[in-house]
Amino acid sequence: MEFKSVNKSLQESFIRNWDRPALTNYQGMTLAYRDVARRIAKLHIAFEQCGLQKGDKVAICSRNQANWGVSFLAAITYGAVAVPILHEFKPGNIHYLVNHSEARVLFVDDVIWEGLSAEEMPDLSVVVQINTFKFLYAGSVDLLDVREHLNEEFGRRYPNNFEPEDLDYYEDKPEELAIINYTSGTSGFSKGVMLPYRALWSNIQFAMVDAEPQLKAGMNVVAMLPSAHMYGMMFEFLFEITIGMHVHFLSRVPSPKIIMQALGDVQPDIIIAVPLVMEKVYKTKLKPIIDRNRHYMRIPIVDKVIEKRFCTELTNAFGGKFEEVILGGAAFNPEVEKFLNKIGFHYTVGYGMTECGPIIGYAHWNKVKVGSAGRAALNMEIRIDSPDPRNVPGEVQVKGPNVCLGYYKNPQATKDSFTKDGWFRTGDMGVLDEDGYLFLRGRSKCMVLGPSGQNIYPEEVEATINNFIYVVDSLVVEDDGGLTALIYPDWHQGELDGFSRDEFKKRIEGLLPAINDELPKYAQIKKIELMPEDFERTPKKSIKRYLYQRT
Repeated sequence: MEFKSVNKSLQESFIRNWDRPALTNYQGMTLAYRDVARRIAKLHIAFEQCGLQKGDKVAICSRNQANWGVSFLAAITYGAVAVPILHEFKPGNIHYLVNHSEARVLFVDDVIWEGLSAEEMPDLSVVVQINTFKFLYAGSVDLLDVREHLNEEFGRRYPNNFEPEDLDYYEDKPEELAIINYTSGTSGFSKGVMLPYRALWSNIQFAMVDAEPQLKAGMNVVAMLPSAHMYGMMFEFLFEITIGMHVHFLSRVPSPKIIMQALGDVQPDIIIAVPLVMEKVYKTKLKPIIDRNRHYMRIPIVDKVIEKRFCTELTNAFGGKFEEVILGGAAFNPEVEKFLNKIGFHYTVGYGMTECGPIIGYAHWNKVKVGSAGRAALNMEIRIDSPDPRNVPGEVQVKGPNVCLGYYKNPQATKDSFTKDGWFRTGDMGVLDEDGYLFLRGRSKCMVLGPSGQNIYPEEVEATINNFIYVVDSLVVEDDGGLTALIYPDWHQGELDGFSRDEFKKRIEGLLPAINDELPKYAQIKKIELMPEDFERTPKKSIKRYLYQRT
């Protein structure tokens, strides 16, 4: 494939779309492309005067907002390496990641900064308040002067206004390091994934040419996923900016209620989401109606009328204008997926990981196979490490320009993640069908060996449990030679339905025989334990499984 400079593509997009809206804080201010370019230019001056060199690291730690986008774009278009850090991390983690990445600059919002200490991050030259771009900390008085005189210096450099022809962004090379992105997965250990510009360009090209060629300048997207995570960063922000779209950041906590409100207001042309959002809409809005109309849905012709109504109402609830809803980042509940497929809803389930920046597998909504994670994405190859890849699950291994350079300052982890013939080991288990569709079976680390040597994938058992009434989510763990289901039930709904705490507890624990009726003999659950509150989760809303494992 032919590689193009990501930064020069951004430069061209800014020039083409100078007067279009670029970044909006939902229910707040909007920056046009010219405004973003102006802010980037000021930050470039500040970087230069603070002594930032090409290849130095710039960390960004804040909630989603327009200035997160400005800070990220300013870093890479200067030639620095961006280090996005999830704002949910605790202060000790943030200190560690800033130091581990050797960041020279940290963009942060006030709430996070309150818990941090500059003394714990001695390599930093400056800490920048992301909402205002004021310096919260500087290593010397000279650096404080840089911020004081920034507008003056900007006026001196651009005396005749700041125009499109003034843009001249750093020209990147394919193998050059662009981003260090720290994973925050279910296994608990953060590793700094080194993503080169080729990975960014290949993902952008996939979206532009293969996945969403119908998207154009001026169209809308709602950024509800954490921008510090590659899934949200790439497909709700970076790709859109390269084609002149309008990105609306949900700058508040993205609860299902706020998400649905924003989708209704913005009416986005594409929706990127995690399965949990769709599952909550299904459980709270659709399932009660389905249960009430179950009799009618068995009547020929009438069932099609009802299904069409469901599809129309669900489409309208998501804004009504989108090409498709792309789900990824976690396993999708099979019952919900079968229902969406049956009613003809425009959804698809993709597959990716931080190490591939992120895309690995995808199929457009009209080519979906229920239960699959699509086929190998543009520029990528997938193979299964199994003697019979169609029938016997094996590790999913991938190859292509999306794959990372390895892990920052961790040569052993880098070596362990690649096969001798150069394929990246995902750690996921799956099979490939005759058409090249990937069907995931779970994480190899989570797999449990059954009593007669059968492979049990907890994710598949959990999907069965999660279909039962009052179950919000579940986690299946190996426990003293058997399987225990940790269940987080809908305590509030139980209360509304008139159950006492003890009655409700007995009701959920009493589901055990019905659950086991749905499971194969080798995957039977021995006992149920109830969680008093929700599981701890990653920003993608996956459960942090390592916190609940038993020996």
